[in-house]
Order: sequence, then structure tokens, then C-alpha cells
Amino acid sequence: MRIFIIVFLLLITTSSFAVTFEGKFIQGSFILGKTKPNYEVFIDKRKVRVSPEGYFAFGLSRDRKSDVVIQINKERIIKKVFKREYKIQRIDGLEEKKVNPPEEVYERIKRENKWIGEARSLNSDLNFFKNKFIYPLENAIVTGVYGSQRILNGKPKWPHYGIDFAAEEGTNIKAMLDGVVTLVEPDLFYTGGTLIFDHGHGISTLYMHMKKILVKKGQKVNQGDIIGTVGSTGRSTGAHLDIRLNWFNVRLDPETALNLKK
Repeated sequence: MRIFIIVFLLLITTSSFAVTFEGKFIQGSFILGKTKPNYEVFIDKRKVRVSPEGYFAFGLSRDRKSDVVIQINKERIIKKVFKREYKIQRIDGLEEKKVNPPEEVYERIKRENKWIGEARSLNSDLNFFKNKFIYPLENAIVTGVYGSQRILNGKPKWPHYGIDFAAEEGTNIKAMLDGVVTLVEPDLFYTGGTLIFDHGHGISTLYMHMKKILVKKGQKVNQGDIIGTVGSTGRSTGAHLDIRLNWFNVRLDPETALNLKK
């Protein structure tokens, strides 16, 4: 009887420490998980990669209403997702063609969105995503936040899915995290000079409206490296940097990764 009780207690202890999470379960959040390296992890029935150290990542969309169902081997965990309140941001003075593009640029926009989608769909085994992010600019003023409803020239549009930093044109931009460059485009219709980095397991970052891009596709970049400069390209009313964070096609709040305590 004594042996049975000891084994039973060991099983409870092992199970209770099988997984840990960093990040808040709120709309738009980046979540970093850690479990045993040989465990299988499913997020809402989607199998996700687990690194050799046991790390995995996922994210919660801006408007998610349902709970998250996480399965670690045979253990099922349900996490409630808490709602956020979003701001309304009005931007006036944009060229009309940037607010309502003329039909002749529809194919261009469709083509460019495909490039971005392909870069965001990568599911590599890189494990940079588990490290702490840093801010791309120093002492920059935040002028746009994630999730805010955009009203452009008085017309309601898609929400903003990133963070905008105001800075002088030509200001150096740092890489927020180690990564591999998967997209380099100097002049996309909406986002102008655009970079995308893969950090592994479906986690990617985007840098937009850049003046100069100083890295090449396929290049491995280290955190803190200068990757380009601030510009006002694409749909922009002034010099600034717009950063984005994605888990595959799920748009996340970069602030939730920048503020993780690691």
C-alpha cells in the first residue's frame, strides 16, 4: 500500500509541472509555452512544433471569443481568453488612392498580399522565438497601437495590427530578435519598404514603411543588428516604423512579446 501511494504522488507532481506558459490569455496575445521535449502539443486541434528544449508558441487573435483548448500528450487544458477594449484612431490627409485603391492596382495588391502570406506561413524548426524581444527603436514615441479601429479620411477601415513608432527619417532600425529574412520588398503598395523575419514555429515579425533596407533575403540576422532605416513609404503620412507580429496568419500584438519577462 505504501509503494502505491508513493507512485501515485509522483504521477501527480509530474503532471502538474508538465507545462508552463508565459504571456496573458487575452485577445491579441503572444503565448510562449514550455513542456517536456518529447511531448506532443496541440492548440485547438492544431499540432504545433516543440523545440529540443520543450518550447512552443502560439497566439490569440484580436477578436477571439472562445476558450483555448491545449492538449499536452493526453492532458487537456482549457484557458479562458479575456476580452480587450480597443481605441479608435483617426488618420486624415491620406491620398485617396491609398484609402480606396483604384481598380488598376487590385492585381498588384493581391500579388503583394500573396508574398506576405507565403512568408508568414513558414513552419521552420528555428527556435529564436523563445528568446526575449527588444524594441526596434530607442526612445521613440508610440503613435499607433495594436487593435485600434482605423478611420482613414473619415472612412472606417481594417483595425491596425501593429505598433507605430514616430521617428526621424533615416533613423536606424534594430532587429528585435534573431531571425532569417524571408521577404525584402522596397515598395509595396500599402506598406512601402517591407521586411519579414522568420523566428521559427510560425512566429514572424514585419517591419514596414522603411526608407532603406540593409539586409537580404535568406540572411541570418542577429538581435540588435541594424536592418534598415525609418521612412515614409507606402500608405504613410509621415516618417514612422510600423512593426507586426504573427503566428502564421494570426495577427498578434507585438507589445505582448516585447513585455514578456524572460
